[in-house]
Amino acid sequence: MVEFNYQTDFKLENDVAYAKWLEEVALSEAKSIGEISYVFCDDDFLHKINLEYLNHDTLTDIITFDYCDEDFLNGEIYISVDRVRENAGAFSVDFNTELHRVISHGLLHLCGYPDKTDEESKLMRSKEDEKMNMFHVKQ
Repeated sequence: MVEFNYQTDFKLENDVAYAKWLEEVALSEAKSIGEISYVFCDDDFLHKINLEYLNHDTLTDIITFDYCDEDFLNGEIYISVDRVRENAGAFSVDFNTELHRVISHGLLHLCGYPDKTDEESKLMRSKEDEKMNMFHVKQ
């Protein structure tokens, strides 16, 4: 089950469509969704998590906590809507495109894709593009 939580005024327009898309993404990677919680928040909220749990004093767009059990995806994914909005401008894409990228990025981490090296990041970007193309809901 995919659950969406909000620590900010932002709300997804169609939670059901997003959950269905994420289930399709998991299946495309031969995984099943157990329990995944997406939490949409602001920079301050995510910065506190980054400090407390990862000891990183930086802003970030996403933090993924992996509680997976083999092929069952379980985890908590925190997304800063502030960072998504700013990154969309920096990358010259619209907000929804960047949001889809970040949402899929978190799930791909749970599927086992890291992004620490240049090679890993290149594969992650390719996977993000592939999974974003699976989203078929008009915004």
